[in-house]
This record gives sequence, structure tokens and C-alpha cells, in this order.
Amino acid sequence: RKGEPHPLEQVTDETDRQRIRLTLQAIEGFVMCSCIAMGLVQLIALRFSERVPGLFFRYLRTPSKTIVSEATVTVYLRKSIFRLFAQNPHLSITKIIRSKQDTSIVDADLLAS
Repeated sequence: RKGEPHPLEQVTDETDRQRIRLTLQAIEGFVMCSCIAMGLVQLIALRFSERVPGLFFRYLRTPSKTIVSEATVTVYLRKSIFRLFAQNPHLSITKIIRSKQDTSIVDADLLAS
């Protein structure tokens, strides 16, 4: 409200203030990533509904004949994203993910033979 001090000004300890700021930044980042993800799901639903017949696998009470729902795209991606990455090892995102993964000792032993 106007005239009232900002709630953060009531916190006197600087480390607490810094933690509050970092928490707010983390929340804002999460919300931003969620909005981007939802936009990507909507874009996939609009662009690829007619191209991927596997998207029309769920029962919907009032189905669209041309565009699948966001929930359907999400379920499809959840089930097939890792298979799609494995089928496309040349993609930049696949290379980044593989570079971040730890190789277990057993896998390293197999590479040596």
C-alpha cells in the first residue's frame, strides 16, 4: 500500500535480505521457465498436430479434429522425449545432455575393451 514501508525494509539482517532476494529471483526464474515451457507445448500442438499421428492417442470428450490439446502434447513428450533424443544424437541439446552425464565405472570399463 502507498505510504507503508516495503516489507523487505523491515528485515534488518543483510544475509536474510540477500536470501529473500535470491528466493524471489529463483521464483521468478521458475515462473519464466514455466511460461516458456507452456508456450513451447502450445507451439508444438499448433504446428505438429497434423504431422505426428501419435499425438491423437488420448480420449477427449470433445476432441478437435485438427489440433490436439496441451495435455496430450505433454503426455506424448513425457513418454517419448528420451527416445527422440536417442534417435537424434547430432542435436545440440542431446550433446549438451550427454556431456553433463557421468559415465559409470562399468560403462568406462566397457569402453576400454
